[in-house]
Amino acid sequence: MSVNGARQAASDTFLPLPTHDPWHYSRLDLPRGDLWIFTYGSLMWDPGFRFAERVSALLRGYHRSFCIYSSRFRGTVARPGLVLGLDRGGACRGIAYRIAEKDVPHSLELLWLREMRRRVYVPRLLPVASGDGRRVALTFLANRAHDGYAGRLALEHSAAIIAECCGERGPNIEYLVNTLRHLDELGVRDHHLHSLLARVRALIA
Repeated sequence: MSVNGARQAASDTFLPLPTHDPWHYSRLDLPRGDLWIFTYGSLMWDPGFRFAERVSALLRGYHRSFCIYSSRFRGTVARPGLVLGLDRGGACRGIAYRIAEKDVPHSLELLWLREMRRRVYVPRLLPVASGDGRRVALTFLANRAHDGYAGRLALEHSAAIIAECCGERGPNIEYLVNTLRHLDELGVRDHHLHSLLARVRALIA
């Protein structure tokens, strides 16, 4: 990530999207009624919005990856950390939340303030599968065209970044630990992330 890109990413985090912005949620063709949100990272354990239902769900065609630089919550402008995004290929198991129709406007406002101010994610409605069937859910994909997109980093490189970085919401390693704890609770064994955590802990030690 370039210094200019990091500075821009940091400044963007404080600017909510105006309604006329093409990335604003009002531009999406969202279904009427209740809305499902598919989560795979920090939104799993800290959704930040009111929900009516929570189920384990599977998204195909994308996988969970530490491919997004964080210059605020888990890092700084000088030393960006890493957070998760959904990148192309494979599949991802996470949590789908159902938001009641009356809570959808406020929930979207909160989600956009948290996830979309940098435009490092691309919101998409995609089919997800759970034990009681299939549904369409809103989720946030990695924006490969953004300067904050880290791409596919080697495990050693990712571990070095996560071991060293800390932001407004705490050390980068806490983000990784929380993700793995919730995946373990879902019965999902992500061997790559466990290997990553082991290497981060070795570097810190």
